Amino acid sequence: MYSITSVEDLQDLNPYVIVGCGGGGEKFSNLEGIETVGFLDDAPEKQGKPFCGLEVASNLTDLLEETDANTVAIMLPIGAEGAALRYAVEAMVNGKNVVASFRSLSLAENESLLKLAEQKNVTIKEISSRLDVVREICGVAPEKCCEVLPKISYEPNASVIFIGGTSQECGKRTTTKSLGKEATKRGIKSVVISTDEMGLEKPTIFNFRAGSLSAMDIPSAILSAIKYVEEKEAPELIFIEGQSSLTEMGNPHPRGLSASILIGAAPDAVIVGHRPNHPYREPRGIAEEIKAIEAVEPTKVVGLSINLRNADKGMTVEDFEEEFGLPAADMYDGGASKLLDAILDYLNKN
Repeated sequence: MYSITSVEDLQDLNPYVIVGCGGGGEKFSNLEGIETVGFLDDAPEKQGKPFCGLEVASNLTDLLEETDANTVAIMLPIGAEGAALRYAVEAMVNGKNVVASFRSLSLAENESLLKLAEQKNVTIKEISSRLDVVREICGVAPEKCCEVLPKISYEPNASVIFIGGTSQECGKRTTTKSLGKEATKRGIKSVVISTDEMGLEKPTIFNFRAGSLSAMDIPSAILSAIKYVEEKEAPELIFIEGQSSLTEMGNPHPRGLSASILIGAAPDAVIVGHRPNHPYREPRGIAEEIKAIEAVEPTKVVGLSINLRNADKGMTVEDFEEEFGLPAADMYDGGASKLLDAILDYLNKN
């Protein structure tokens, strides 16, 4: 009832002020059809600085008065639920709708927020982890097991392509989506499985937040999702969005998540994304990530998706192509066609 299930649900609430100038805020603002009129963050070092083309504000009420926002999207990390609740209340008191990703606090369990929304005649919705769709296709593990999901063994009929990356927020979701669209344009039957709760855009057919599962359960969820989409769509290609990175510095916690998705996907080929000069992540680099991926799974990295948003002046995808000896492309400059060619060429030869 309160859960966002499609990007269209979000588009209906445009335009937005986004609280949280990190990975979640950037990812939300990049969703298809989202109109953003302001950003806000508690961190003093971010305030007054540009973020995704707009200056970061420090006061929500003032920002709402200065813009024509209809909705406040609260995209804060796990552990910031207190701040998220405070901003949700402030937004509704100002007569604005709220979209949040509370993660550890479901809206259905927060009657006070729902009552306030009703009193103020505004809408409040959440981008949930969507684990209900995983349990629906997987079932539940036997009692006294540490896992939540039952184990599964499955050999896909389609070729599976994993889209990894050197860090968080380097372009994995955009690359996965773009490859799916390019395959469809060529008449290749394909599906996209997103492992993020914000993977709401077409051509994604199945999405869930893998980070809400244990490392033991993630491979089962991935395999079950592959089995599900094969039975439903009978695709030739399955594109699976990775999360985080196997080698990113600074934040080691998601590395197990990245490895679990890769192991569950057991891909036939891999595309690696990279964002040079990342503003708030610490990638070790392309060479290290390729080495790690090919060590964890018997697969092959066949191309690079380069996000040039923060690149040095004059830097091009050809620079990466020359350095690493792999096809490289920019998804924002028609690069999906080149990388799909690299995937199909490799699959045909192997």
